[in-house]
Amino acid sequence: MIQGMGGVMSFTGEPDGPPMKVGVAIVDITAGLFASSAILAALRHREKSGEGQYIDISLLDSVMAWLANVGSNYLVSGKNPVRYGNAHPNIVPYEPFKTKTSYVALAVGNDQQWQAFCKLAGLEGLAHDPKFATNAARVENRTELVPMVAARMLNKKAEEWLYLLEEAGIPCGPINTLDRVFSDPQVKARAMIEEVPHPTAGTVKLVASPMKLSNTPCKTLLHPPLLGEHTDEILQNQLGFSPEQIQQLREKGVV
Repeated sequence: MIQGMGGVMSFTGEPDGPPMKVGVAIVDITAGLFASSAILAALRHREKSGEGQYIDISLLDSVMAWLANVGSNYLVSGKNPVRYGNAHPNIVPYEPFKTKTSYVALAVGNDQQWQAFCKLAGLEGLAHDPKFATNAARVENRTELVPMVAARMLNKKAEEWLYLLEEAGIPCGPINTLDRVFSDPQVKARAMIEEVPHPTAGTVKLVASPMKLSNTPCKTLLHPPLLGEHTDEILQNQLGFSPEQIQQLREKGVV
């Protein structure tokens, strides 16, 4: 609902398709991240001034805050964004392309990278063509350019392209399914999967924290809670209820 209200669904999806939401609850997650940043800022202010303050974070405000370049484009031009599918509204070529084996994400971010890509892909004739030499020209002529790039990308396997593009300093990456994500050597090297003891399941695998701190590393101290596991602890230790009061709540079906 908030993705729709905040405009994200209006410019997400294929040009001739329906509005589309992002695949995860991204607004909820980013609102939490904004909230954590605001809490840290408030704690810092309290440390310096001795005063606390009320923090107000809304889902709608949060989705607007990460409209990023699309929001800026609208504020500058007054024009509603259109849907580009997997393409980028301001950079071309900057989207997934099919190879002999699978898709790869190609992100030619500037004119120097474009020239390097043209040499690599055997498209030297396009490198300095006025219709494609600059990013602004490539954006204007994307409908002509993208099919030519797509045709060349079909000439090699994904692994070949990824190796050659990386060697040439051109941003690129595979389009991984989650099994490949969680088995990726970089993911393992970053210790992004951890196993946590669980009272009924033995152990459970969880995604680890992406925050890597040298002196105070993040640790998962508790398993995902069972239903009602901490009810008594919260009622008694945090809210000050007596055991008798908690029992009364249970008898009434409140907890």
